[in-house]
Amino acid sequence: MCGIAGIIGTAAASTTMEHMLEAQSHRGPDAQQLFEEDQVVLGHNRLSIIDLTTAANQPFHSQDQRYVIVFNGEIYNYLELRKTLSPHYNFKTQSDTEVLLAAYIHWGDQCLSQCNGMFAFAIWDRERSRLFAARDRFGVKPFYYHLKNGVLYFASEIKTLAAAGIKLSPEESVWASYFVYGSYGMPTQTFYKDILQLEAGHSLSWEAGKLRIKRWYDFAKAVEKHATVLPLETVKERYLSLLDKSIALRFRADVPLGFNVSGGLDSSALLTLVNRLTAGENIKAYTFYTGNDRYDELPWVKALLAHTNNPLTPVLYTSSMVSREAAAMAYMQDEPYGGIPTMAYAAIFKQARSHGVKVLLDGQGMDEQWAGYDYYTKTDATTIQGVKKSPFRPDVLQASFLAKAVKPIYPQPFDDRVKNLQYRDLFYSKIPRALRFNDRVSMAASTELREPFLDYRLVEFAFAQPLAYKIHDGIQKYVLRQIVDQHLSSSLSFAPKRPLQTPMREWLAGPLSSWVTQHLELLSDHPWFDPKALHAAWNAYKNGDQDSSFHIWQWVNTSLLLTQKSV
Repeated sequence: MCGIAGIIGTAAASTTMEHMLEAQSHRGPDAQQLFEEDQVVLGHNRLSIIDLTTAANQPFHSQDQRYVIVFNGEIYNYLELRKTLSPHYNFKTQSDTEVLLAAYIHWGDQCLSQCNGMFAFAIWDRERSRLFAARDRFGVKPFYYHLKNGVLYFASEIKTLAAAGIKLSPEESVWASYFVYGSYGMPTQTFYKDILQLEAGHSLSWEAGKLRIKRWYDFAKAVEKHATVLPLETVKERYLSLLDKSIALRFRADVPLGFNVSGGLDSSALLTLVNRLTAGENIKAYTFYTGNDRYDELPWVKALLAHTNNPLTPVLYTSSMVSREAAAMAYMQDEPYGGIPTMAYAAIFKQARSHGVKVLLDGQGMDEQWAGYDYYTKTDATTIQGVKKSPFRPDVLQASFLAKAVKPIYPQPFDDRVKNLQYRDLFYSKIPRALRFNDRVSMAASTELREPFLDYRLVEFAFAQPLAYKIHDGIQKYVLRQIVDQHLSSSLSFAPKRPLQTPMREWLAGPLSSWVTQHLELLSDHPWFDPKALHAAWNAYKNGDQDSSFHIWQWVNTSLLLTQKSV
């Protein structure tokens, strides 16, 4: 788990690269190195997880020196790949980096389909003067790039590109769509002009000054492999086997591991599987709480852990921490993020790192593959769990800016309404933004976050199952609940989904009210907003219009990111 960066097409770029690496040094404090020749410079920040020796540092060279790789992520099946490749390649380290490079040397661009992992990497072929880069199937790891005057820049974070002197100018259509529709942009977009991201499941090549983007992972086609409807018991057995294998792969590390836990079903499943794998070893568990009984899941977490020997570290997050940490979080995120729950979640990683835990697992991805959100059972277009009316307030925007909003239209590759919603959430809405938020909060603490439930084999298999296996007699994530129920009490495995995790709406109107007001004052002169309408909406919120706090957070977030002031 690291940070990568590159500049292709200009000379004497090592000084610029040093600035870039410093901007993302939190991603890899264990080593920082670069490679430079002719018009190519590659840089790497290393967070050592597998093979802690300096021999595994990056940029990493093939033995014949033809290829140079910078890699962020983990290839979880690297041991199996290493065994396959050993007759063809003489390995000198125990790292998954070298296995990935050997896979590319052996299979070329087609090596990607062999890899089970989370990754964003770039390989420079010195003989062909060709760059090949790729991003994992679901986009767990980031890859941003900028092309200008024949020079290609890429990095793990947007701020890294800014450190190269690339101006961050707001892409107004993306911002307007965020305010009006809650969209965080389409898969290649960012909130800034000419800063693009490589889409999940895509590769990039650069040769002779030409940039080519290619889809290498076709999810809809992969799902077709599971078209045969299997008996329910067979599905449960096969899925549990896949779960066990996924967890086992993600326990491969040369550093201490822990996991994040809430009181929900997904955490119950993760806990069950972790303890099946570790045979009762005391793997540390972490959760956050706020001291508000309406929202805190701490009682559920304690009930969950009563079945195991996992030591629990509860991390308290208070309203006073929000105003102190929001500006720093905005800097780490670069783009709008998910509010106070994201900041509270970040506190877990800081605490774990202070305990020497360098890798954490969490339960992201179950709702999308097993249709766990409430709106999967409804016919409206909402994407926010538990909200009754629109969380957006477009009337506070100036007309000229409002006109730039574009309602997102998502592909519908399946002849099934729920599957198309799941597909949207996997590749266009829920998962992309959650992965971006989570990557930044984990890397800000120099920790690695692994998502075992996003193993592509799991997602493809679960997604393909008939709706009756996902929602049965009104019970969502039915198969998963059946599996977990075999190991925990029904009060846990059949507990309802609880969408709210922090008292964000109460804090914004209460102890954080003056802080919010100061940020809205900073927006009063901003050309995007109608100041009278903005403050009228804020007053209405303070007076009880609090079905959703998302619009208030949108405005605070905008102030934090664009006014470049901390209050």
